[in-house]
Amino acid sequence: MRHRYRGFAFAAVLACAATPAAADKLRVGVPSTEAFSFMTVAYGDHLGLFKKNGVEVEQVTLLGSAKLHQAMIAGAIDVAVGAGSDFQFLVKGAPEVAVAAMAGPPLLMGFIVPYDSPAKTADDLRGKKIGVSSMGSLTDWLAHRLAQVKGWKPEELIEVTVGADKTAETAYIVTHQIDAMVTASASGLQLEETQRGRLLFPASDLVGDFLTHAIYATKEVLQKDPDSVRAFLKGWFQTIAYERAHRDETIEYAVTAVKRSKAVETKEYDLVMPMYSADGRFQASGLKVLSKSLVDLKLLDAEPDMTKYYTEAYLPPK
Repeated sequence: MRHRYRGFAFAAVLACAATPAAADKLRVGVPSTEAFSFMTVAYGDHLGLFKKNGVEVEQVTLLGSAKLHQAMIAGAIDVAVGAGSDFQFLVKGAPEVAVAAMAGPPLLMGFIVPYDSPAKTADDLRGKKIGVSSMGSLTDWLAHRLAQVKGWKPEELIEVTVGADKTAETAYIVTHQIDAMVTASASGLQLEETQRGRLLFPASDLVGDFLTHAIYATKEVLQKDPDSVRAFLKGWFQTIAYERAHRDETIEYAVTAVKRSKAVETKEYDLVMPMYSADGRFQASGLKVLSKSLVDLKLLDAEPDMTKYYTEAYLPPK
C-alpha cells in the first residue's frame, strides 16, 4: 500500500512519554491553543466540570495532527481532541480508538478572499488561485469539493500551498498572491475588521454530512483507566451544554482564549456552535463522507470499515 504520509516519527516525541499518568489524571492533547474548536478542554477545566466528574485534566498542546498522534502512540498523552481525518492514523495501525464524535459539518472552515476582491459567490473562484495549507489536508479536500460540486474541469482548480502559518496566510491574501484561501472562517472575520480580507462563504455550503472533529483515546488508557475516559467525556459534553446555555460568558472566555476581538468571537460563536455534537454519537452519513475524503486525498488506498475504529461505549448514557 502506498500512502502519502507513511509512519510516525516516534523518536521525536518528548522524553516524558515514558511516564505513566496517574489513575485519576488524564493527559489530553490538543493540536492548537488558538482555535475555538479546541477551547472546550481549557474551558471545561476552568469551569471545574472535569473535576466535578472525578478526573483531573492536564492539557498538552502539540501543534498539528501528526504530532498529536505521535504522542498518543508513544504514551505521552492519553486522549486527543483532533480532526475527523485523524481516523487515517487508526487505519494505519495507531493503537487508538475514536471514543466520541465531536463536531459534524465544517462550520469553522471557510473560503476567504481579499477585502477588495470582485468575487461575490463561489462561482467566481473558477480558474482562480486558491490557497490551501498543504496537499492531503482538509483544506485541500474542501478545495476539491468546491470543484466537484461546481462541476469544474481539473485545470479550473488552481491550488497554491501556503502552509498553516496564519501570518503567511494573511500575507498571501492581502498581497493578492492568491485569490482565495481555505482556512478558519474566523480568520476572514478577523481580516474584515481591518478591511484586509473577508469570508466569502463557509465550507458547510459545500458539505453537510461530515465528521470534522473527533475525540480519540489510547487503547492502553481504555484498558487501564476507562473510568477516567468516561469522566472526561461526561465533563466534555457538560461543557458543550454550558457553552450553548451561556452565550455571552462563553464569548468573553473565547476572546481571551483564542486572542480575537469580541466582535469576531461573537460571530464565530454563532457560526460554529451548531456543529458540535451534544452526545458524541457517530453518524453513519458523516463517517461515509469522511471515509471517501481520505481516499480522495490519497491518504488511504481504499475506504475503510469505519466501525472498526470507533466505539460509543464510553459516552454518557442518554
